[in-house]
Amino acid sequence: MDADDRVRAELADLLRGGRVVESEDRPMTSEASHAIVAQLASIPRDDRRTKLVIAGFLDHPYAPRDEDVVEACQTCMYFEVHRRFCNLPELMLPVEPQWSCRLWRI
Repeated sequence: MDADDRVRAELADLLRGGRVVESEDRPMTSEASHAIVAQLASIPRDDRRTKLVIAGFLDHPYAPRDEDVVEACQTCMYFEVHRRFCNLPELMLPVEPQWSCRLWRI
């Protein structure tokens, strides 16, 4: 198991543990997205737990009500498929394809 796999397993445990995250407060404007990103930028790189909370990570895809879009890491522009990694500079976390966060982008 490499370092990314260990971190991914740690994050999966946190998500399964019912950690309260801010998943329903999806940013609807670029200003709102930038505010979340600024918040993430102020968090130490190794504080993964807080990053999960602020980014609103879920261990499953997010499906907004009354919309056909299903938001999952695997369909996000920041997702590196072969590495299973979120390369948003303020996150930089190994993730699973079926997870999602509120900074999801096409």
